[in-house]
Amino acid sequence: MRGASDDEHLAFALRERRTIVTQDADFLRLHAVGRSHWGIVYASQRASIGAVIQGLLLIREALEPDDMFEHVEFL
Repeated sequence: MRGASDDEHLAFALRERRTIVTQDADFLRLHAVGRSHWGIVYASQRASIGAVIQGLLLIREALEPDDMFEHVEFL
């Protein structure tokens, strides 16, 4: 999906029931305006890859996939 817009990425992830992991705040804006999604995990640009992986593992242990529908987690 190289070159696709954020809207297209969000729509694809929704159809496939996939959560988006991103450092792009534009996805937070799409959530804020009510765009439907199957979850967004947002990590700041300052987060280390180790911290991101650790956070993703924690989310995987604590939440079921359906829990991520229209949900945003911040790492």
